[in-house]
Amino acid sequence: MSSASRTRKSRSSSTWRNWAGNVAARPVREARPASVQELADTVRGAAEEGLRVKTVGTGHSFTSIAATDGVLIRPDLLTGIRRIDRRELTVTVESGTPLKRLNAALAREGLSLTNMGDIMEQTVAGATSTGTHGTGRDSASIAAQIRELELVTADGRVLTCSEKENPEVFAAARTGLGALGVVSAITFAVEPIFLLTAREEPMTFDRVTSEFDALHAENEHFEFYWFPHTGNCSTKRNNRSAGPAAPPGRISGWIEDEFLSNGLFQVVNSIGRAVPASVPAIAKVSSRALSARTYTDIPYKVFTSPRRVRFLEMEYALPREAAVAALRELKAMVDRSPLRVSFPVEVRTAPADDITLSTASGRDSAYIAVHMYRGTPYRSYFTAAERIMTAHGGRPHWGKLHTRDAGYLADVYPRFGEFTALRDRLDPERVFGNDYLRRVLGA
Repeated sequence: MSSASRTRKSRSSSTWRNWAGNVAARPVREARPASVQELADTVRGAAEEGLRVKTVGTGHSFTSIAATDGVLIRPDLLTGIRRIDRRELTVTVESGTPLKRLNAALAREGLSLTNMGDIMEQTVAGATSTGTHGTGRDSASIAAQIRELELVTADGRVLTCSEKENPEVFAAARTGLGALGVVSAITFAVEPIFLLTAREEPMTFDRVTSEFDALHAENEHFEFYWFPHTGNCSTKRNNRSAGPAAPPGRISGWIEDEFLSNGLFQVVNSIGRAVPASVPAIAKVSSRALSARTYTDIPYKVFTSPRRVRFLEMEYALPREAAVAALRELKAMVDRSPLRVSFPVEVRTAPADDITLSTASGRDSAYIAVHMYRGTPYRSYFTAAERIMTAHGGRPHWGKLHTRDAGYLADVYPRFGEFTALRDRLDPERVFGNDYLRRVLGA
């Protein structure tokens, strides 16, 4: 029996939906390959049938980047650590491994990624392929921590890509949008586990924007949330610590991270959706609910937080020097408009990297993310915010809502043509294409 016949296949009659519930797709069938050979056979077989192929992890993208009417690959059997190299300080992991499981496994081995985003539900391939990032003065996105990756191309070949082997593919495929092939394994740089001290503190909008450059320069990881309809922000500074570990208390941690940030926040947003006029008053109360606190723990427990309230999101990466001006314009727009925004605006940073279509490619960046509670009208807010972000040369996050197309993106990414030329070479028949990629990359 061939590997292809052993690949777990199912004729699909159900509709796939993403985490936020705003994207749906009905593939011809689903496949669950359990090895790189089965994955390659699945891709090759689909191409021979004239079917398009997409891979979907946990569906945390808000765009239709993973949607397909062809073969939908589920990577839940491509999980686990292949090997740990303690001399080189790398870990090689199967592409369908959730970041949550990778972080826990690394911690047991006394190792850690250098930086993380603020959630860890995504698969490693899904997170890196869409440019998932946290915040950092010196440390960049998760994709920037990749040292090697394994890629299955449209003809079923398996490429090993690194700075030394297939370097032009490596430069692009670390944030490949699913357009160049299916990532089957990733090798990350890791380091001995360390401690971070988090300092969370309320701060006024005027203070945090006037001191933004200093706060960024003085902290390894700085981020903040502005509560629309108020002049209030919540800031978070993460810096390495000699210890000892002092995690949040069990009760106080539950109050902050579960009761206030999830349970009560869910109720508040539900009220705001039902009675929009109540949002400004609720925002003033909510923005004062989270108190100052300091705690010390291993990295992923500091970088990440549970996010149980579902929402829609748009995020733009701006040149870092433009962030404060854009944020002030955003606040002025909300203040003078009839909009009612119950979700805070998130601001983070990243240093320049060398990944072809990374949102931080070639420039130090700041990220401004706007959110709306699921089920709440969002288009007017997102459209107005996007107008501000694009006026500053913003680059939209690949996995979050935006309306930009290839014409705009070619102007804000100096290496855009390099990526599309590589795509033409690796996938001339657009086996990995879909409507989203047609819009953002061109035909």
